Amino acid sequence: MEEFDYIIVGAGSAGCVLANRLSAESLNRVLLVEAGGGDQHLFVQMPTALSYPMAMNRFNWGYYSDPEPGLDGRRISCPRGKGLGGTSSINGMVYVRGNAQDYEEWESLGAAGWGYRDCLPYFKRAESWVGGGDRYRGESGPLGVSAGNEMRLNPLYRAFIDAGVEAGYPETSDYNAEFQEGFGPMHMTVRDGMRESTSRAYLKPVRHRRNLEVLTRAHVQHIELDGDRATGISVEVLARTRAIRARKEVILAAGSIASPALLQRSGIGHHAHLQSVGITPTHSLPGVGENLQDHLEVYFQFHCKESVSLNNKLDALSKGLIGARWLLFKDGLGATNHFESCAFIRSRAGLKSPDIQYHFLPAAMRYDGTPSIAGHGFQVHVGPNKPKSRGQIRITAGNAAAAPSIKFNYYQHEDDIAAWQQCIHLTREIMRQPAMAAYNGGELQPGPEVQSEDEIDAWLKQNIESAYHPAGTCRMGPASDPMAVVDTAGCVHGIDRLRVVDASIFPSLPNGNINAPVIMAAEKLADAILHKSPLPPAEVPIHLPQNWETQQR
Repeated sequence: MEEFDYIIVGAGSAGCVLANRLSAESLNRVLLVEAGGGDQHLFVQMPTALSYPMAMNRFNWGYYSDPEPGLDGRRISCPRGKGLGGTSSINGMVYVRGNAQDYEEWESLGAAGWGYRDCLPYFKRAESWVGGGDRYRGESGPLGVSAGNEMRLNPLYRAFIDAGVEAGYPETSDYNAEFQEGFGPMHMTVRDGMRESTSRAYLKPVRHRRNLEVLTRAHVQHIELDGDRATGISVEVLARTRAIRARKEVILAAGSIASPALLQRSGIGHHAHLQSVGITPTHSLPGVGENLQDHLEVYFQFHCKESVSLNNKLDALSKGLIGARWLLFKDGLGATNHFESCAFIRSRAGLKSPDIQYHFLPAAMRYDGTPSIAGHGFQVHVGPNKPKSRGQIRITAGNAAAAPSIKFNYYQHEDDIAAWQQCIHLTREIMRQPAMAAYNGGELQPGPEVQSEDEIDAWLKQNIESAYHPAGTCRMGPASDPMAVVDTAGCVHGIDRLRVVDASIFPSLPNGNINAPVIMAAEKLADAILHKSPLPPAEVPIHLPQNWETQQR
């Protein structure tokens, strides 16, 4: 039987980080197992082509939710990356660490040692920020982070920021540093004009290590257990099942959908559910697959009165020219995700941190990258970032090929519904500001006919989409919490030598895109796996907005 010290299941945002850090110690023999294939494809590497790999079965598992009761029974797309780099190879490349208060919340929910000052050193260790290092930013980490074209190529980016300031919100020069709240430039995992997936940043530089083996197109069927100890995996490669032994640990880094599903297929979860799908229960952990949460968004679209939007760049000829320039020089419109300005705001007084996020795009287009209007336009993506609705992941069969049941229970909690109404009102107020007057040619979506609370509610139910940030399905917490799945070191409660390291361990969603927090968590838990002392907590202030208890802005 093949043996390794560490078996890592999933070569995504966390798995590539772990493969790099664990194999850095030459005595460790490390196996990285990935169900998909490689990531060497033009559409993966070129930032502007981000909509294409997400639409390809080669790179996307293509999950859909069950019919969502709160969204008129619609099934919502839940893309997850398949192949080296995982979802970091198909995502929007937006780099957001979240707010300091997010990690203070994690501690309050039972994740001791995961406060902001504990996590910041690992954000810094991961990062190579184009602007250089300081108290908040890293300068020599594996992960390249930039600001795309720094808003130089389109005046609409600056107009959006100015509109936010005119509406009474602050301007922030670096939302990943001390002051997240406000309007400012957006950061992205793009280095030298190319997508900076964790495969490129962490795995590619160390593939040559003799103690690291990468096994692709390998589907893990279940975790091998000997009583209350994980001993290895059963994996299918080329229609042949192999048993591989782990001398030290099995580490699940398959993501918020696949990691709980793999635990359930291995008999770890809620006994009644496992028995209902023909799985013999081996260990009771009712929290496996529960606590599912996600960010939602809609996009407002507007006519643009000036011929400055990207809508005239969406035809085949323009795309070809953009692609050719990118191939030659790795710059221009091909070297960005086009979300170059953004905002984080509070929806009401009494909040310590923002709960609404904006992505601004100087084009009016569909999710597949095609124009949605004739002529020029622009759009702003918006959604509340602190949902209270919770769902679950449940396998439907013992076969790894069977897609799990995914139910988010979107838009169910009354606070979420109220937050969405406020999102609509605040966005309209911002887009009416003088800075947008030269460009705003009228609201296309939702449209001026959508005004009353009932009309907004009906429109939201038909137009809300996932922002693709599922998390929480193997959440951290103490053993005394019956719904906690792992401890603060990622170790599965009650099972020796089994760990989970991905977004599924988050107790709650951070305020922003989740790729950066996943990478941070993998960096932090790599130290725990190697029995290293954690990095010293950062000595930085934790910002609170002035008069936050009584003022919204």
